[in-house]
Amino acid sequence: MSTTIEIRSAPHIKTQRSVEQIMRNVVGSLLPVCAFFVYQYGLSALASLAVVTAACLATERFFVKTGTQSGTLADWSAVITGLLLALSLPPGFPLWMGAVAGIVAIALGKALFGGIGFNVFNPALVGRAFVQAAFPVAIATYTPSFLDGRFASFVPSTLAWPLMMPADTAAWLQSLHLDGITGATPLAKWKFEGVAADPLQLLSSLSGHMAVGPSPLLILVCGAYLALRRYLDWRIPAAILGSAGLTAFALYAWNPVRFPDPFFMMFSGGLMLGAIYMATDMATSPVTPRGMWVYGGLIGVLTVLIRYYGGLPEGVMYAILIGNAASPLIERFTQPRPFGKSGLLRPRRGASYALHPEYISREEAGATTPKKRMPINKPRK
Repeated sequence: MSTTIEIRSAPHIKTQRSVEQIMRNVVGSLLPVCAFFVYQYGLSALASLAVVTAACLATERFFVKTGTQSGTLADWSAVITGLLLALSLPPGFPLWMGAVAGIVAIALGKALFGGIGFNVFNPALVGRAFVQAAFPVAIATYTPSFLDGRFASFVPSTLAWPLMMPADTAAWLQSLHLDGITGATPLAKWKFEGVAADPLQLLSSLSGHMAVGPSPLLILVCGAYLALRRYLDWRIPAAILGSAGLTAFALYAWNPVRFPDPFFMMFSGGLMLGAIYMATDMATSPVTPRGMWVYGGLIGVLTVLIRYYGGLPEGVMYAILIGNAASPLIERFTQPRPFGKSGLLRPRRGASYALHPEYISREEAGATTPKKRMPINKPRK
């Protein structure tokens, strides 16, 4: 009687969790954040979430159907990309520009590398970086939150025709007799006007008529749920928020007149959303425990430095993309040395290291290498 022995690569300790189950839980945790975002901005936010997510799903369907990338729509990864991308865009962002962002996020951020698990950069941030460069004025135009009639009408710029200039939101606000309210975000008001908002108001985002994104407090609660269920590793957001807070505190202690307090830096902009939902992407972040601390620390420090010394008020997107690019190098230098080897020697390539307990290999997830990829690399003669 013959016995077949199946030899597979590590990890050998598995759980019953699948990629689909993890992604469904992440989507479920994002639903309260999306609901509050719609409560803040009304129909324009709801339309942006729907259009951007639909564009991501349609693009994913196209590349999977043509065999360019692996995965299926049932793995929910494209839904996560669409929701995170829409939450990072202004609520009055023209819908056709949001659709372009969704297409680019999947095409350049995911399908270009072969699909789920093969991407190097977070797809949602790739889409946002593209529209940041392509439509710099529209992406910097925010509208105040909790406006009257937000559930009865759209922000005029939302329904702009493709390739046409969006309507002027300043004139629209004046028509509503809200000329004393500006659409500048708290980060932009601090950077260009020297006015810092109250951190407690930013934490809940419940103060009326502030041009803010999703509530940081709600994001923290939803992120804590994922961490408790072990759907994300707590080390990465802890390292990002800790390093950002320490860097901001050091600069504030050095010159409190020029720099705001660290709580303002932590609760303003997209730092909370990026730290909990974007930087923790399994495919683009390190898997070694020490690597996670280094990766998160790099992102937190870069975020504060870009906000303080860069030309843009926000720096989370670029900091995470730089961290994604450095992730393979961080993994290489944070592998523990093999047993019995001196710390002065270079770690062996095949050294083992502890993986996240819920890590799922591509073989376990059933992912297959795509039949063809977008960049065709022909061997040299």
